[in-house]
Amino acid sequence: MVVSELDAGYKCTCPSRKFPCKHSLALMWLRAAGKTSFAAGSAPEWVKDWQSRRRGPGAETDNTGDPKPKASIHAANSTADPPVDPVAEAKAEARAAAARERNRLEREASIQGGLEELDVWISDQLERGLAGFAAHAAQSCRLMAQRLVDAKASGLASRLESLPGRLFTLPEPIRPAAAVQELGVLHLLAEAYRRQDALPPALKADVRQSIGWSMTREALLAEEAAVRVSGSWRVFAALSEVQPDRLRRMETWLCNEDPAAAQRFAVLIDFVPVATGAAAAGYSAGDRFAAELVFYPSAHPLRAQIASGQSGAQASAEPLQAPECLLGAAYAGYERAMAEQPWVGTFPLHFRAGLIRRSGAQLFIAENNGIALPLQPAQATLARPLLQVDPFDGIGLWDGYYFTLCWAQTELGRWGNA
Repeated sequence: MVVSELDAGYKCTCPSRKFPCKHSLALMWLRAAGKTSFAAGSAPEWVKDWQSRRRGPGAETDNTGDPKPKASIHAANSTADPPVDPVAEAKAEARAAAARERNRLEREASIQGGLEELDVWISDQLERGLAGFAAHAAQSCRLMAQRLVDAKASGLASRLESLPGRLFTLPEPIRPAAAVQELGVLHLLAEAYRRQDALPPALKADVRQSIGWSMTREALLAEEAAVRVSGSWRVFAALSEVQPDRLRRMETWLCNEDPAAAQRFAVLIDFVPVATGAAAAGYSAGDRFAAELVFYPSAHPLRAQIASGQSGAQASAEPLQAPECLLGAAYAGYERAMAEQPWVGTFPLHFRAGLIRRSGAQLFIAENNGIALPLQPAQATLARPLLQVDPFDGIGLWDGYYFTLCWAQTELGRWGNA
């Protein structure tokens, strides 16, 4: 960890999503309060590299006040590189590998401790009874989520901290049943993590990602076994929400325009601090671009990164080509995904000949004489005109409770969720 006194810039290896993290704040406090002595010394290479990539007053690497002579291209070219000592280089790499392995084992042990506390917490909720769980869920879930962050299980912490918000979007009578389901998913993830070595590689990757382990873009692009799909991709939804950890989560949902493509759907996910003011990922529904996507390892791959080929999305008013399946067949794909990955979250459904139907104040997306899924209540007013149109091709997102209709291609033109 390093902190710059000039502008309070910092760098820390902890997984905290708070800016600055508690370790940096503690070091600043020790320095400001004079609680311990600080001695001058030479900065390690990684600190120098960090300073060289920064801007502003904290980018200075020499505090002596002596101006440095500017290096010329001729001088740089004429200076021979020092000889590399293979033995020293191998030892340095071995020390770095040992440090990485030690940090990994420490984090594994910390996560296991956090999961033990999660088990106790879930048992306490069951003993209290889940009929009134939603009433006190906000404070209870927040405290347990903070413990999971300390245990370096940030993914599980985010899921738990957002649980009260998910419950309060549901009608009050079904909240206890939803609480049972959500706590069951948390328990399932904890048990799967303990037995991860017995899981198939793709499902193991799902579990570790859900707990909080991450894969960098560079590591993903270098992964030989990663699924890669090239084609023309169409944006059908661009969503943004603020998480409890003050990060804005931006999702861009894509559909491959070839209905026969092996990988039809993808989602690009970005996180930015709320303080930056960014509210969108730069795409709008209807945008089209050609690119190769590489998918994160998963039993049912959805999240992806753009690997190559994307040179700017172009807005398009052309219809989105729907597959030859009705809503019931599309929902069967969701059930298959649930069988492969039981904690699957939001899932895309693309269908033909859909209808909007009403029962009281609740709207449903349905197929003729077939399945019906409740529409997101927030769309009740916006989707009401679709009650009067003939069957339409559509695409949207199902979260296990409600369906959010994102695109409907009607005889009068395109309807969008805006």
